[in-house]
Amino acid sequence: MKRKGWLIAFAAALLLTLIVVPVQQSFSAEGNPTATAITQSALNNQFHLDHVVKIYVPSTVKGDIPITDAAHQKFVDQALTKLSGWFGGATAIPGEGAWVDNNKTLIKEKVTIVYAFAEKLDKDSLNQVVDYAKKLKDDLSQSAISLEVDGKLYFIE
Repeated sequence: MKRKGWLIAFAAALLLTLIVVPVQQSFSAEGNPTATAITQSALNNQFHLDHVVKIYVPSTVKGDIPITDAAHQKFVDQALTKLSGWFGGATAIPGEGAWVDNNKTLIKEKVTIVYAFAEKLDKDSLNQVVDYAKKLKDDLSQSAISLEVDGKLYFIE
């Protein structure tokens, strides 16, 4: 009888090992691929860009006064031109931004996120982007412009 219990326990442990370990490995690799997984994929030796810079172009002046669509597009085109010149290309995607003002009122506005991927980011290129964000802030009389670099959001004041 002891042998039968031992055999059942061994079979259960083996079954769990065969099921749980592969499932655990597939979930861990699924959401967060490792560098090894990437280099062993079809992406191995493909050209890639490691950095991304995003400027959030507002559609208002003074924080909450809407500008025309044509004026907003002028600023978006300007940002596309600047980022394309600095990094070789850029993309613009529409969005909606919101914040709560000092009176606890929700302020919403159309925003366009203009972004560029970059192979390298150095002090000079980042300073150019920050200087441009400051100019955009002044041109639109904003208190700040949102600038995202590699997933970190900065408020350029």
